[in-house]
Amino acid sequence: MNGIADTLGVHSNALMLRQKRNHILASNISNAATPNFKARDINFQEELAKAENLGSLATTHHKHIPIAMSAPGQDVVYRQPINLSMDGNTVELAVEQLEFSENAMRYQTSLTFLNNKISGLMSAIKGE
Repeated sequence: MNGIADTLGVHSNALMLRQKRNHILASNISNAATPNFKARDINFQEELAKAENLGSLATTHHKHIPIAMSAPGQDVVYRQPINLSMDGNTVELAVEQLEFSENAMRYQTSLTFLNNKISGLMSAIKGE
């Protein structure tokens, strides 16, 4: 039998990373007028690949749940601006709002997939 992490698949890791990215993008937006603030982001695809292949603690029993040694989403990179600003701030509000909007939509999609999987598991448990 597969573990619950196998059943939920990539969507649980994607949800965690999308939430982390939402916080970073919201920080960028809120600091759009801060001099010398550097816009940050994560490379979602790379971080998701890391999350799927994280090393786990040694487990001594087949029913033990392996846990990650470090959380994905820690490799924050600085965004390269298209238009340079005079005050050194690299936040481009239109870009950040677009990225935030897209990320929020993808977060909702991952959440919907997880809800459907969990609903299916609940139906199987109830014997429906």
